[in-house]
Parts: sequence; structure tokens; C-alpha cells
Amino acid sequence: MLSIADFGRIEKPIVWTLHDMWAFCGAEHYSEDFRWRNGYRRDNRPASESGFDLNRWTWLRKLKHWRHPVHIVTPSRWLAECASTSALMGDWPVSVIPNCVDTKLWRPLEQGLAREVLGLPTSVPLLLFGAMGGADDPRKGFSLFAGALDYLRGKIPDLELVVFGEMAPRSPPDLGFPLHYIGHLHDDYSLRLIYSAVDAMVIPSLQDNLPNTALEAHACGTPIVAFNIGGMPDVVDHKTTGYLSEAFDREDLATGIQWVLDSSTGEQLRLNSRRKAEDSFSQDRVAKQYIELYRKVLSG
Repeated sequence: MLSIADFGRIEKPIVWTLHDMWAFCGAEHYSEDFRWRNGYRRDNRPASESGFDLNRWTWLRKLKHWRHPVHIVTPSRWLAECASTSALMGDWPVSVIPNCVDTKLWRPLEQGLAREVLGLPTSVPLLLFGAMGGADDPRKGFSLFAGALDYLRGKIPDLELVVFGEMAPRSPPDLGFPLHYIGHLHDDYSLRLIYSAVDAMVIPSLQDNLPNTALEAHACGTPIVAFNIGGMPDVVDHKTTGYLSEAFDREDLATGIQWVLDSSTGEQLRLNSRRKAEDSFSQDRVAKQYIELYRKVLSG
């Protein structure tokens, strides 16, 4: 809970892990414009904003107080590139170290058992979408997911959808496929069940750093279909642990869903997904990277 000025007064070596864009932006945690890259000037404020320019005021405070570069860690290559090309942190050292996941806790459960416990159908392909608030957060891309499903009507006739993060609305949308609303899941075991129960998870985010749901899903052996944006290429190996679609292309997202649900690739994708989590995101691996960085910073 340090203020911007308090942070600037720290004289000890600092390693700061970013989980969004706030550090080099104004007051935004994610930004759809490029003031963070060009500087928060009066002449480049988005036309949609008016009144007091809180983003410019906040950014100028950071520029004033953060005189000494600190070592930045980002969980994804995308966020590292953003920080390195920002007007505020362009000359700060940046390292990429992913978030970690406990691969002993997050591991596959038998799919049939998981479906039985959750009351889901046992013999049809299931596709998962999850986000806090479900379809309400536009950054999570539910509308693009819904558009992709239009291309799948009649192509995967027995496909059913599972949504977690929201309760069933009074008037569920007609997406062309049966919908199962799981609601809000509050414990790790329930999440393990849902990841293990489905055949694939779709993460159609418009912006994302390195979502924990993706790491958890892979650790449970669940392939992922996502857009090739943000930190998703750090998680998904295209056509090895899932499918990376062209950014915001509904038709290619549908192609990816159909490809992943192809029964000839399913089991190998699940094995590859689990292996990717163990090799890249395990606690031991990530901890060793941080220890190496701390030693470097302290000796430098």
C-alpha cells in the first residue's frame, strides 16, 4: 500500500513483479491506447475522455518520483515488451519469469468421475469458458466466443458448453449449443474437477497477461484455444497444447475449437498440456529463476 512517492524513496535493491500495465501507465491497469508508450501529453488524450485527466496526473507523479530504475519482472513476454517500450520504464531492466502453479495440487482427475461429480453429461464433448463475471467483462471476449460458435453450428452437433464465473441468467443466450452454468467456484478442488471434466477450454481474451486459469487448466491436462495475443503464446504451444487463433478472428477461433476437439488429437494434447505446465510453470522451476535474479540484483 505504498504511495507513488513512498516507493520512489526506497533505497534498497528492488525486484518488482508486474501483473498488469498499471506501473508504466497512468491510473489504468490495462490500456487500449498508447499514451503509456508516447507519454501522457495533453494533445494525445482519447476523445472519449473528459474532465480532469487523472491518467496524466498519475503518470506525471510516477515520472517525478521514480528517478532510479528498479528491476522489473513480468510473467509474459508481451508485458515485458510493453514495459521496455514504455516512456516511463524504457531504460529499466526487465526479466520474464512466469507465474507458477502447484503441479502437485493442480493435476488431472479422471474425466468420467469429474463429470459425474459435477452432474455433467458423460459422453459428449464439453467446452469450457470461464471469467469473473462470466460474459459481463468485455475484455474477456465472450462476444467473440459467441461469434465463433456461429461457425460451429451443425459441425459439432453434440457439443455442449460449460460456463463458470457466473450463475445461470434468467434468459440464457442462445449460442446454438446446450449450456451448463457452474456458477462461482471457491475452492481449488472444484476447479480441478471442472478443468478435468471438459475436453478443452477457450480463453478468447482481448487483453491478458498470463491468466492463472490457463496455467491451472494445462496443469490439469486441459488443452486451450485462445487468440494469439498478450501472454497466451507463453502458455499455449500452437497445435501442441492447444490452438492459437489469429487475433480477434471469430472464424479462426472456431477452427481452433474444432481442431482441438478432434478425437484424433485429444489425448496427446492433454499429455502435452500437463507436460508444459510441469516443465514451464512448476513452483520449483519458477523459484529457481527468482533466486538467480535476486542474486544478480544483490551482486550488481
